[in-house]
Amino acid sequence: MKKQHWMVKVVRRISILFVLLAGLMVFWYTPFYSNLMVKLLNTFVPVEVNQLAAQSQQNAALSESENLEPGSNLWIARQAYLKLMEQEINTQNAQDLTTLQLRYKALQEQIVEKQKEKQDEEDKPVIPLVMEPASSEVQADESGATVKALLDLNNESNKALMDQYVKFLKTHPIEEPNTETQQRAQHDQLASSQVQEDIASLQNQANIKNKAANQPYAIVVLGGGLTLDKNQKDIIVNDYTRLRLETTVALEKKVKLPIVLSGVEAPYMQAWLKARGVDANLLENRSMNTCENTRFSSLLLQKKGGAPTVLLITDRYHMPRTRRLFALNGIETIPIEAPMPTPLTEWQPSQQNYNHSRRANYETLATIRDVLFGSSGCREVP
Repeated sequence: MKKQHWMVKVVRRISILFVLLAGLMVFWYTPFYSNLMVKLLNTFVPVEVNQLAAQSQQNAALSESENLEPGSNLWIARQAYLKLMEQEINTQNAQDLTTLQLRYKALQEQIVEKQKEKQDEEDKPVIPLVMEPASSEVQADESGATVKALLDLNNESNKALMDQYVKFLKTHPIEEPNTETQQRAQHDQLASSQVQEDIASLQNQANIKNKAANQPYAIVVLGGGLTLDKNQKDIIVNDYTRLRLETTVALEKKVKLPIVLSGVEAPYMQAWLKARGVDANLLENRSMNTCENTRFSSLLLQKKGGAPTVLLITDRYHMPRTRRLFALNGIETIPIEAPMPTPLTEWQPSQQNYNHSRRANYETLATIRDVLFGSSGCREVP
């Protein structure tokens, strides 16, 4: 048998590689490649919830109306007030509810006054006899363990303060109305929007406590970017973000849940939803990447009372990596896929299919990086 010249072998191998590469390029331009990559990501990317991190969401008392700092005196006072309000509602005593509201306002004023006095004391200049070196240690006050401790009303310090505030709300003297005008004024106060909001908040907390842990507590929408409007001046959401918001609007009609908007795009997303009659009151507007999206949103939900499970809205390629990162932060996610700006063709190669394949490649590589080396450029706290 005649031996082949080495040049023939080289040309043959180059031809085979060229054909394989050409075939791969054609495959990239078909819808089959991106669909295959999504199946692989959904199959192999782990989404089991980190049970240690999940403890920070176990209070499961998510509220989108609460703006008080968890663990603060005003926050503990409100918990005491809501606890007694629930008791008064059960006894159906409107007069006692009115008195409770007046005592709560007096308690708030007292707490604010004490805080102001303390702040004034701290603002006074102090000349130390010996200069103490400044501490170089910086502690992350927003860590999961810290926030969980703040939300625990049964720890020693919080329980003592809670008992003190409950006693105040039960016994603080309130001037009784002695005229019909004063009685009418108190009745009007009871019917005021603030009291009604407090009652609605109490009812909402009761409904949430009755939920199973695997039921969703909120809708989390991840931003997909911003762009310039046609006038090249105004900033608006781009097509990726818009399609996620359209998915949110459709979902909100079916499930009435608090909406969390995550990313620096959050204020623009909120305005887009508001123009279409949908309110989103929980904004996380500090995150700059997917890792920060999940971390900062988890902290926000934690501070608002906890949400063990959420409905997650993003595109199909972004979903597996995002679900994994939320699971590491202790939150189970139910995926709701938003469409991409361009649809896949049925089978023939096209540029839009290649756009899908390119996004699938990016998310695959990013997921491999996260699993092997951790997320880069991800801040601990906002």
